[in-house]
Amino acid sequence: MSTPVRRQYLALKALHPDALLLFRMGDFYEAFDDDAGVLAETLGIALTSRPLGKAEGRIPMAGVPHHALERHLDQLVAAGHRVALAEQTGEADGRTLVERRVTRVVTPGTVEAGALLPAAGHNWLVAVAPGGADGAGAERWGLAACDVTTGELECMVVEAGVLGGELARRAPRELLVPEPAGARGGGEAALPEGAAETARRTPRPARAFAPGEAARALCEHYGVASLDGFGLRGMEAAVGAAGALLGYLAESWPQALRNLREPRVIASGAYVELDPQTVRTLELFESPAGPEAALIAVLDRTRTGPGGRLLRARLARPVRAAAEAERRLDEVAAWVGAPLERAALRRALRGLPDPERLLGRVRAGSAGPRQLAQLRAALGVLPEAGEQARAAGLLALAGDLAGAAEAHAALAAGLAEEPPAEAGDGASLRTGFAPDVDELRALAEDARGALTALEAAERERTGLGALKVGYHRVFGYYLELPRAQAERAPDEYEPRQTLAGAQRYRYGPLSELEDRILGAREELAGAERAALERLCAQVAASGAAIERAAAALARLDVAAGLAEVASEHGYVRPLLRPAGPIVIASGRHAVIERRMEPGAFVPNDCELGGAAPDIVVLTGPNMGGKSTYLRQTALIVVMAQAGSYVPAGRAEIGMVDRVFTRVGASDELAAGRSTFMREMVETAEILRRATERSLVVLDEVGRGTSTGDGLAIARAVVEALHHRPGGTPRTLFATHYRELTALAGLLPRVENRSVAVAERGGEVVFLHRIVDGAADRAYGVHVAALAGLPRAVVARARELLAQIETGEAREGGMAWGAPGAPAAPGGAAPAQLALPVAPPAAERALAETVAGLEPDELSPLEALQRLYELRAEARRGLGREG
Repeated sequence: MSTPVRRQYLALKALHPDALLLFRMGDFYEAFDDDAGVLAETLGIALTSRPLGKAEGRIPMAGVPHHALERHLDQLVAAGHRVALAEQTGEADGRTLVERRVTRVVTPGTVEAGALLPAAGHNWLVAVAPGGADGAGAERWGLAACDVTTGELECMVVEAGVLGGELARRAPRELLVPEPAGARGGGEAALPEGAAETARRTPRPARAFAPGEAARALCEHYGVASLDGFGLRGMEAAVGAAGALLGYLAESWPQALRNLREPRVIASGAYVELDPQTVRTLELFESPAGPEAALIAVLDRTRTGPGGRLLRARLARPVRAAAEAERRLDEVAAWVGAPLERAALRRALRGLPDPERLLGRVRAGSAGPRQLAQLRAALGVLPEAGEQARAAGLLALAGDLAGAAEAHAALAAGLAEEPPAEAGDGASLRTGFAPDVDELRALAEDARGALTALEAAERERTGLGALKVGYHRVFGYYLELPRAQAERAPDEYEPRQTLAGAQRYRYGPLSELEDRILGAREELAGAERAALERLCAQVAASGAAIERAAAALARLDVAAGLAEVASEHGYVRPLLRPAGPIVIASGRHAVIERRMEPGAFVPNDCELGGAAPDIVVLTGPNMGGKSTYLRQTALIVVMAQAGSYVPAGRAEIGMVDRVFTRVGASDELAAGRSTFMREMVETAEILRRATERSLVVLDEVGRGTSTGDGLAIARAVVEALHHRPGGTPRTLFATHYRELTALAGLLPRVENRSVAVAERGGEVVFLHRIVDGAADRAYGVHVAALAGLPRAVVARARELLAQIETGEAREGGMAWGAPGAPAAPGGAAPAQLALPVAPPAAERALAETVAGLEPDELSPLEALQRLYELRAEARRGLGREG
């Protein structure tokens, strides 16, 4: 028959069969049965056994000390386990079974501390729900994102093509997805391709995403009659996703719901769209070359957790509105102009604890004395930060910092100077804050003094000068009199033990004192917990003010950090316009510049739109700087619209709505895609989504197939961008197809630029400067030589190139091997692939004729006649007479 504790364990395990159950027993968390083996293997600890009833004999067991739980949770969650914590919720009296229940289930999206929690980044738990098609037939998805440590809850509805980008911005640790209809566990709804590929997916019942039930749950949680006040009207899919999040937290960690802020609706049209490929290509947050090669590593000089999270959020979601970006730039400018105050602020913020996350722990009830002390320290720095902000002219932010003074005063008055990690392990509270705690602490810490005082009082009361207090491990505390004075003992002294020379007595007040002494430590811990809960309630009541202060602190931290970067590296404030051209003078790549010797980076200009061309066809050799030029232009635009100064001599940015990049690719073998297929999929998405306000950066489109196919595709892409209804996106188009340079003479919004190359004494020198005009050749053989290709191979390549360039490579006229070797099938590839194009002069004349027409002044018959004339003129230009 199983023991009571065994039955209790099995009942809790049955409620959480998919989680690893850690069962609190005294100072340890224990796992049993199969869970014990998993725990031992994952953590590398001993697997033992324990007898838990005659019927079952000994069962496997493994455990970890309660004080080391956080570290072990990191390992278990990182290994992919859900961990259910069964805590002792009743008091142990040695006679009855201690009550236990699962208080939380720890998953990747619900960790609140430890190494898995990024200090300067969010830990997003995201839910997505399909929302059907809109009026234009586009598939819609609802998204809700929550960081349980800060309480933030964001909701939005996006098109299927944008969902991957939105998830890439957040990089969620855990993604809740609906099970498909009829699924019974394990299945999940199909997401758009590329959506949150690295997040742990947790399927949830489809009913959890039902908008009606979700709306009722959200209204009940926030105490409102309607969600319209949150801006969620008409956003049923987002409401369903938010309801699924709420239900998941209610099951896994109900206390976290106390920290959940009101939903914040994210309007996708307010931010620059960055698809996952663009985020990867621009290496905003990660780089194959290492973390130091990402843009965030260059820009992040923040000193606080809220500041680090805010900077990442801004960089992942630059704004489209010039006014908001200018507000951010004003804050940076304030610190650029106040270097002494900036230095003082940054000194004050060094090592500051995270007030947002500490407030979250207070609200969730998981903050111990040590966390409260950290929050006190964080809030204590706010007056100094406010003083520096006022000196820099940022008065509104300084005012927001002042709002947390009440919470800081409460913590300063109630909390001990250096409290222990847990209540009961030492003095957590200041003397005078809780009189009952003071009394119990005095009793627990000075038991001998209390006994001595009782002894003295009894001697005086009875006149028995030989009376003394003693202790026996069996009988406990007693009063003792010599045999000579025993007859004078008061009646209230109850004889307990007779010795040869003395008599021992039980005395009611002494027994009461004994009970108080022996239970004082437990009582003290309980009283301290109650007092700390009252203190936490005071702090939580100021939660909104602390949130505002943390938000202001984050803005000050970000602005001061960006000002530091700008001052050190010569960045300038960009001039932002709601629309118009992109003009960059002496632009630089923020990351590459930092990895070179000072002054070694060659800056370049860029003009797109307005009086300048909308499309630049960029040619030149590999290693000449084309990719750097493309990326730095996009990075400068992203930085400017995120609210940062930029690495340039001057920058004028007509605000963009989207940034698309297609620079390099790799095979996706698991998805059955070659490099070329992936390239075409990405290019197709760009052509579908780009607008006249977008920035498009394309590199080597069409290089993954034959020369003819690739050249045809590349030209068709340029033409599609140029002829786009509504306007041409501002586009940088780098290519090795020098044939495409002819488009500058055919399409009015296209111009050529190239990478400058110099030949000095027979040596080729890449100048890394972008100049007007097309490149005269590709210099590929020179690059091959620099790469270390064998000299004989390089010499043969130069020989073949000379033949091609002098026209000797006619169809079947040159063998691609040693002299006398058979020709390659089909002969050699031609040096130039001539696509049918109209002569530039004829096309310009035709364009001028069309531009001069005034349709409103023509009768239908005249218009038809002019159309026939234009058709005839176009046919003559194409060599198709008749």
